[in-house]
Amino acid sequence: MENLYIAIVLAPLIGAVIAGFWGDRIGRKGAHWVTSSGVGISAILSLYVLSGFMSGSREVFNGAVYTWMISDGLRMEVGFLVDQLTALMMSVVTFVSFCIHIYTIGYMADDEHNWPKESLAGRNSYQRFFSYISLFTFAMLMLVMANNFLQLFFGWEAVGLVSYLLIGFWSVRPTAIFANLKAFLVNRVGDFGFILGIAAVAMYTNSLDYAEVFAAVPGLADTQVQILGNTSWSLMSVIGILLFIGAMGKSAQVPLHVWLPDSMEGPTPISALIHAATMVTAGVFMVARMSPIYEFSETALSFILVIGATTAIFTGLIGIVQNDIKRVVAYSTLSQLGYMMVALGASAYAAGIFHLMTHAFFKALLFLAAGSVIIGMHHDQDIRNMGGIKKYMPWTYWTSLVGSLALIGFPGFSGFFSKDAIIEAVHHSQIAGSGYAYAMVLIGVFVTALYSFRMFFLVFHGEGPRDEHAKAHLHESPKVVTVPLVLLAIPSVFIGYLTLDTLLFGDWFDGVLFVLPQHDTLAAVEASVHNANGMLAHGFFGVPLYLALGGLVTAAVIYLFKPSIADTIKNGLKPIYRTLEMKYWFDELYQFLFAGGSRGIGRFFWKGGDQLIIDSVIINGSARAIGRFADRIRSVQTGFLYHYAIAMILGLLLLLTWFVIA
Repeated sequence: MENLYIAIVLAPLIGAVIAGFWGDRIGRKGAHWVTSSGVGISAILSLYVLSGFMSGSREVFNGAVYTWMISDGLRMEVGFLVDQLTALMMSVVTFVSFCIHIYTIGYMADDEHNWPKESLAGRNSYQRFFSYISLFTFAMLMLVMANNFLQLFFGWEAVGLVSYLLIGFWSVRPTAIFANLKAFLVNRVGDFGFILGIAAVAMYTNSLDYAEVFAAVPGLADTQVQILGNTSWSLMSVIGILLFIGAMGKSAQVPLHVWLPDSMEGPTPISALIHAATMVTAGVFMVARMSPIYEFSETALSFILVIGATTAIFTGLIGIVQNDIKRVVAYSTLSQLGYMMVALGASAYAAGIFHLMTHAFFKALLFLAAGSVIIGMHHDQDIRNMGGIKKYMPWTYWTSLVGSLALIGFPGFSGFFSKDAIIEAVHHSQIAGSGYAYAMVLIGVFVTALYSFRMFFLVFHGEGPRDEHAKAHLHESPKVVTVPLVLLAIPSVFIGYLTLDTLLFGDWFDGVLFVLPQHDTLAAVEASVHNANGMLAHGFFGVPLYLALGGLVTAAVIYLFKPSIADTIKNGLKPIYRTLEMKYWFDELYQFLFAGGSRGIGRFFWKGGDQLIIDSVIINGSARAIGRFADRIRSVQTGFLYHYAIAMILGLLLLLTWFVIA
């Protein structure tokens, strides 16, 4: 078994190394074949592992494959924990990544047009891009398959590093460089809390191994620690909140969400890869994996619940006023990540992972469909310049409709089952902040339907593109682009219904996710709906369905039948519209407070420390002092013999006087 798991991890890495170091020798075709084959092999083997768990023929694997070092009894290892949660994540990550690899062959076919002819950075860019996305898949697999905090942190930082390279892939664009630097710095803020949480785990358990740490947690549940004077904190709350700060950065939760919309500066396949099943879901996976820690801290659970609910509604509202097709989808990702965090805060870890899985398919579908539209529109991303694309791009239209219906939770689609499970779970939760979270996720249902179908109607319906040149050349994307759309559309429809009973109400996560009896909200959900058919029937009488339909109808009225209403609302609610347009001024605040503050501190040390103290006082001051001293000494050297004789006599008298006195 160990060799099988090593093969799953190494297959994408080998492809990335070959395409990265020998890309000029193997060429474009060789690069996409070797990386796609590596990820494809990994996907097939991952699905094989998942099928083994589904049939009951495969046992949980937990073991080290390499020991790096042992320091004072603390083992630092590379190891794998492959259980039902890991197998599910491996399959989702590799399948979505494989679809994106195939899609990238078509999307990046004309990438040389994105580089100035004289730019050396554009050399072998196609091969380098495939190397990066394959390396990203390797890093994500290392993260989800880890059985210890050290490897978790390695995978955590590796996906951050490769995302930095991918977001700023078009390095000749200043906006891309700004975006990848922003993503890197914001994630470092979260990672600072994350590594402090890992340090606290190692300090109190003397272990980095999941099994050993989780076994020690019940004995530490009542442990108090002093932070900032004599104030006592629950150790579990401290560890849980610190680890979640890392998740806030990686999974883009308010207020560390600002990097994710700007990451749209990267090529569209990266938007799908980062925002669908991989990087941004790492925080959700981590919190679910750490359920044995979080269950012993209601403070940490409440913190997660409130942050997730705030993210779900606040970022969803911003999506309503966005005009860049990729940014609309990006803000929907932020909102759906908030839903996942709400589930985790309500101790419905299985529901959070369930929504992570369904969301991976329909969100990757929406991003790739957006990329297909961008190709057709000659890389114009403004939805106000689109319209009527349905008749030109039927495959893109119908798959986008599937993705949009899944996103808003339309009955029968995958998003319906996972989103309704979260809403019902938080409704039954007794954790502090659950009332606020329930209200926010309900409002979020209406908001999601509104911005999703605003984009859908503006892009695919109406008179047609404003640009006559684009309209004349508009046509369906090649099969290498549309086939991945179809492959992702199929699970976007069926995967929720087919897996609900197993993942949420079955024994799939038994022994994997830990939930205290008093926190078991999913048991209450199961008692009310019983199974997938029951949830489907329950959904037709629930508030979320009518909120979703309300958002869809509102979007249709405003953007299909009465477009003038949009301008009326915009003019009548100018302060609110301006606030959403400026994204609550988070970027401006951070630019002024942190970026400006850092530059101010640097300027202070430069002017006051470097120029004033070091240059003026220490370096130039010492030189001037030596010069003045030399001037004084120089005046003594007169060249007259009697001056020297008098000096010698005076020196001798001083020495005799000193000897007599001493």
